[in-house]
Amino acid sequence: MESRLVTCNTTYYVELMAERAVLLTGIGGQGVQLAAQVIARAAVIDGRQAMLFGSYGGMMRGGNTDATVVVADDAILAPPTVSTAWAGIVMHHDFWEFVRTRMVDGSIVLVNSSVFEGWVEQPSWRTIQVPATDLAIDLGNPMLGTMVMTGVLAAISDLVTAQALDAAVAEALPSYRSKHVAANAAALAAGASWAAANVGVSA
Repeated sequence: MESRLVTCNTTYYVELMAERAVLLTGIGGQGVQLAAQVIARAAVIDGRQAMLFGSYGGMMRGGNTDATVVVADDAILAPPTVSTAWAGIVMHHDFWEFVRTRMVDGSIVLVNSSVFEGWVEQPSWRTIQVPATDLAIDLGNPMLGTMVMTGVLAAISDLVTAQALDAAVAEALPSYRSKHVAANAAALAAGASWAAANVGVSA
């Protein structure tokens, strides 16, 4: 079956059991939109179907930024405006209602404990507190935090492979930003390593 990546802004949704929706939310400047694109492209590289929808405010930094990625083994019949989701990446407490209201029993919730303020724990969710911004700062760039989270999510699930993520970073970044490929790949690896040390998975 031919794999494809579709971006869309339609507002209806038909749920398929084989689909996995991942929601990402944060504030401008945290790399949410790039991470969403990398996940979607990695799914396609892995031979799966992917759809991506991004939404962000008018401010360059500090405004809301959200994204939805839907991944499936078979053709996706619906655009990614979802009412429930398999996983959420929460980079900041501002605007996180976008994710909170769509989590269900068993959802994976990755929370950026470096900056998040408030209560997240829900017994029916699989909540993992990740110091993503701190790990990104250790790498020299706090904007890599969402890519760290992406590495964690890939390490604890079979959503996409690490090899596909690395290839997707090179695809997603335009040529004038190619110097940032290595840093983003390092952030993915840092997330996987953190997961191995703290969640009990193999890096």
